[in-house]
Amino acid sequence: MKELKSICKGLFVCLIIGIISKYLGGIFEKVGAATFAIFIGIILGNTVFKDKSYDGGTKFAEKDLLNYSIVLMGANLNIGQILGLGVNGLLFIILQMTLTIIATFYIGKTLKFNRKFSLLMAAGNSVCGSSAVGATSPVIKAEDDDKVMSITIVNVTGTILMILLPFITMALYNNDVLHSSAMIGGILQSVGQVIGSAKFISEDVVNLATVFKILRIIMIVVVVIVFEKINNSEESKTESKVEENVKNKEKGRLASKLKKINIPWFIYGFFVVCIFYTLGLIPDVVSKIFKWISGNFEIIALAGIGMRVKFKDLVKEGPKGMLYGGLVGICQIIFAIILISILL
Repeated sequence: MKELKSICKGLFVCLIIGIISKYLGGIFEKVGAATFAIFIGIILGNTVFKDKSYDGGTKFAEKDLLNYSIVLMGANLNIGQILGLGVNGLLFIILQMTLTIIATFYIGKTLKFNRKFSLLMAAGNSVCGSSAVGATSPVIKAEDDDKVMSITIVNVTGTILMILLPFITMALYNNDVLHSSAMIGGILQSVGQVIGSAKFISEDVVNLATVFKILRIIMIVVVVIVFEKINNSEESKTESKVEENVKNKEKGRLASKLKKINIPWFIYGFFVVCIFYTLGLIPDVVSKIFKWISGNFEIIALAGIGMRVKFKDLVKEGPKGMLYGGLVGICQIIFAIILISILL
């Protein structure tokens, strides 16, 4: 009951913002409900509803409602569309992630940030934002301050890119579905940002960009293992010889931590529903209902995302931190443009 009360207050505000946004989106169709939800959320979250008592509800909207929305989205996506990405689509994601990791790590090194913080930034930007930072942090034994700072910079950078990328895809690709989806799904840090950005363009881009993003999330275990090896390799250069039993203990700890790194449940749910839809097991009327629920959950979730963007966080991290995030974002855009021109 206590947890429910902590959620209701902020969730109710997100719901009201969602209703208002849907109404305004119906009047100003070119702007769309998603745009209104994000910007109204940002404005109100930094003024009228900036109190921390709203955080539980906005977090629920951003995470849980969005996860349910992704699962329901599978009822309108044929598995053939996913397989249609083919080897080139998968190669695009792998190369985009690899180049992002390399660039992020060396930008951090150039700006004199410590190694573990740079690894957290690389994980957050290449995979799935806060979740990737949280998964990587215990494996490389990062400090809490580095974890909090990296999550903040990654989220702020992602929010800025969420708004910027639709303008870039319009200029470069005239909002072509495949190319726009690849850029948005291959760059943005969180699933919410991917959906929010894609909503500025079309529902087709929302669906396909989410698939590109899901491919990145699946790679999280590989990234964590590689980062643990990189961190241990660097530490071994500065530490004295370690006894064999200590090494075995470290291996045991890593194995234990990796067991806790699970692919998020909503990805399994998405694929199960998608397969059912492909096999014709979900009637058209149910598919339409799922689409309606999913769309409304998205708008409420985007209101929550907007409310959780705090201007004070921008100021708090200072120019050096934001320079780091900005340079990484620019590199990601450049990599995506090059790889899309070659592979897609």
